Amino acid sequence: MTGTIGRGWPAGLERSCVAGDWIRTAPDEAGPERIEAFFDDHAYDPHRHDTYAIGYTLSGVQSFDYRGVKRDSTPGDLIVLHPDELHDGRAGMAGGFRYRMAYVEPGLIMRALAGRAGGTPFVRDAVCRDGRLLRALIGLLGDLDHALEPLERDAAIGELAEALLALDPSCALCRPETPAERACVLARDFPADNLDEAVDSQRLEAVTGLDRYALARHFRRRYGTSPHRYLVMRRLERARALIRQGQGLADAAAASGFADQSHMTRRFRQAYGLSPGRWRAMQAGATDPAA
Repeated sequence: MTGTIGRGWPAGLERSCVAGDWIRTAPDEAGPERIEAFFDDHAYDPHRHDTYAIGYTLSGVQSFDYRGVKRDSTPGDLIVLHPDELHDGRAGMAGGFRYRMAYVEPGLIMRALAGRAGGTPFVRDAVCRDGRLLRALIGLLGDLDHALEPLERDAAIGELAEALLALDPSCALCRPETPAERACVLARDFPADNLDEAVDSQRLEAVTGLDRYALARHFRRRYGTSPHRYLVMRRLERARALIRQGQGLADAAAASGFADQSHMTRRFRQAYGLSPGRWRAMQAGATDPAA
């Protein structure tokens, strides 16, 4: 299916007739999560990601509250949500809205900038139009039917990082990387490699050589969230992968390091704005817009 929404927009972006809300996830085993979704009315309760959420609206009006202001995105607009910022989502007019979004870990952006940024770039305008950012997003979101090849993924992340840095030159690094910043990398990798264990501040202090308060401060500057929320989100990612494979919610919760299903459900709502049961149903109800 080919078509356009405004000049410069990629193929395959027209509105299709869809019965009910759905989410379609690209078949990536590594790299950022990439989705296309349709919502007829209410989409998400207030929630926070530990990733950037960057994408564009395909049809309708995509409305959300972000940093105390109501925002509206229409076809042709780009959306950039910073990690750990509370937001929700809903249709801004009758007929619903459809969009594509990539959820990109701040660590990938920092790695792509190769020490040229002292913190995660912050784009003040959550809804914007920027040619460089659009080109980067087309590399990530132009084709959701196939997984990104490793070189293709790295190139797309690199272009996205450069576009974000250009939109926030104030985060450019003016000094060499410090031991505290290297400790943040250890603090990021250790919990992700130990999802089944209880990782507390004392263990992170031993791993990184920083006291817990300095670590929390430097970690948030570099990755946009706290070490604890980073660990919780990695557990939720594992749970979602297991649910997508057909495991029951209780089994997925146990296998992902949560105390029980209700614990996972509470964290799931806080992170994604909907319950794991609804998310599972929307995955099952996704249709191919090109069909």
